[in-house]
Amino acid sequence: MELNGVEIEDTFCEAFGAVFTRILVTAINEKWVKIASQIATGYGTSTIHCDAEAGVDVYVPADKTPDNRPGVALMFFKTKKDKMDQVLLNRVGQCILTCPTTACFDALNTSLVPEKDFEIKTGYKLKFFGDKFEEKIEGSYPFEAWKIPVMDGEFEVQSVFKVGKGIAGGNFLIYGETQKATLEASEKSIEAIKDLENIITPFPGGIARSGSKVGSAYSFLNASTNDPLCPTLRQKIDNSLLGEKDNCVYEIILDGASEEIIKEAMKLGIRAAVQVPGINKISAGNYGGKLGKFHYRLHDVLA
Repeated sequence: MELNGVEIEDTFCEAFGAVFTRILVTAINEKWVKIASQIATGYGTSTIHCDAEAGVDVYVPADKTPDNRPGVALMFFKTKKDKMDQVLLNRVGQCILTCPTTACFDALNTSLVPEKDFEIKTGYKLKFFGDKFEEKIEGSYPFEAWKIPVMDGEFEVQSVFKVGKGIAGGNFLIYGETQKATLEASEKSIEAIKDLENIITPFPGGIARSGSKVGSAYSFLNASTNDPLCPTLRQKIDNSLLGEKDNCVYEIILDGASEEIIKEAMKLGIRAAVQVPGINKISAGNYGGKLGKFHYRLHDVLA
């Protein structure tokens, strides 16, 4: 299969079940919304070592937020549901509560299995920072929320946040002739995806250059560089997957609330990438179908 003259490999991406939260952070203006989002989602690329995979979902206009201020939806993914309470408590407590003018609300609106959604008491626990000066907010919202006195006024936070089942690790790979062309194609992929709701691309700028494989020559590592896709190793290994003109590969990794949103993001991202001259092939990462139960074949996604 080809798309705009670019080979679409007959393969599939392999993704995993995960749990996630989706929160809404508001602030006095867009500048502070963006600062809060950057801080709260930092160090959130891969659960291999980070406490969660985190990223910006979409920016939300003031007329669609509970307190009528500009906002941003953030998503946090984790493989173990009993760890999500601590993830959100740390991220909101250390990065949102501390950020000038912010407020924080639950924003989960869809999930893979809605009947299995559950709640964590993030806001209720954070209220104790108020040292008995905290107060329940009455009459402003259709949900329980607290106001905590802080040095620029009050921090408002919803009492409970929902946790849903989602999907982590959806992906596709962009092979290009040069780093410049492949990076441009990857950036266009992210631009095409950015307005979709309920999905994040957790790596820097949405793009991963350090794709990994399971295992390592070093016994103390459980993951290591994906050497078959490293152009500098093409002549040094027997199992390189790169052609003579493949001098750069970038991976777009997707975490989403549903299968439909993962497939839609893959489709939009791939269609955008192949418009850039110098792109040779689109592929995807999998483990032979043995590790993740969600499999998305590229030809089917693009059909």
